[in-house]
Amino acid sequence: MNNTPFTQKHIDLGAKMAPFAGYNMPISYTGINEEHHCVRNNAGVFDVSHMGEFILKGADALDLIQRVTSNDASKLTDGKAQYSCLPNEQGGIVDDLLVYCIEQNKVYMLVVNASNIEKDWNWISSHNTKNVEMHNISDKTGLLAVQGPNATALMQQLTDMDITALKYYTFAKGTFAGVDNVIVSYTGYTGAGGVEIYFEDKDDNADKIWEAIFRVGTPAGLKPIGLAARDTLRLEKSFCLYGNDIDDTTSPLEAGLGWITKFTKDFTARPILEKQKNEGLTRKLVGLEMVDKGIPRHGYTIQNMAGEEIGVITSGTQSPSMGKAIGMAYVTTANAAEGTEVNVMIRDKGVKAKVVKMPFLP
Repeated sequence: MNNTPFTQKHIDLGAKMAPFAGYNMPISYTGINEEHHCVRNNAGVFDVSHMGEFILKGADALDLIQRVTSNDASKLTDGKAQYSCLPNEQGGIVDDLLVYCIEQNKVYMLVVNASNIEKDWNWISSHNTKNVEMHNISDKTGLLAVQGPNATALMQQLTDMDITALKYYTFAKGTFAGVDNVIVSYTGYTGAGGVEIYFEDKDDNADKIWEAIFRVGTPAGLKPIGLAARDTLRLEKSFCLYGNDIDDTTSPLEAGLGWITKFTKDFTARPILEKQKNEGLTRKLVGLEMVDKGIPRHGYTIQNMAGEEIGVITSGTQSPSMGKAIGMAYVTTANAAEGTEVNVMIRDKGVKAKVVKMPFLP
């Protein structure tokens, strides 16, 4: 099992540890609800160093990105980032990712899911017909997500970069906590605001950054947060989780990701996805709120009120912010309208739920 630069710190802090995507990761420290509310209302720190990072360089770097991703990366200028996905030949999703424009038309960083690092590298490499310079820097890169409404103001104390002025999906590069060549990005997987901090994992960079963050943050109530709360936070904002809500068999259009699927350029499976758009979908990813008592879990089947199977739960939880059980599910388009009542099959019993608008939290 792999470790991150911060694994021993999590253990020393008493975190509940478990394997995740091949890494020994903190699942929780003091409890999911407490950690969830800490991020939603104040600020918390996630170790997400297990994520993958690739650098693509050269005159044809943008061309390669354009051919393998669904979004239009030509719109990116220096200091801007973009959410996108890698469609496969069948119109499914190899992975979802972030594309960072370091130097327009020349240098880009792709940030991919930890469980898909090798898969994504091989997929992009197989399309690299113009010898774009590619570097897998995943093992050399540390990443902390400092999330919450107070996170950015706290982190501003550690840098001369004006990170409080960053707009959503933009980033700055400079010195942070005395460490050079750090990217601070107004992105994150919680919908609570805050930044993600990328740095070279060498010398004592990880220790310097961790200690500085908690030096300025602890007096203000900032705490370390585990992956369990990261999951409840992202679900309240209806952010897709690869392997649950999207995978090789789901199309970006079915997943509600039409906004990152741009038909103004050529990319893998464009004709398939264009056909889906024109002819209509047979299923859609929707939000569900439980009407009766019960928590929808990944893999639970869904029936309409006539007892016919119409879909499956992809993610579900008891929402700490809302005090309600919520979930995301693929259902047939005939049952996807807001307000439609369905039954989630929990232990062979139908438990009533209704289709609601996503995201669950504004």
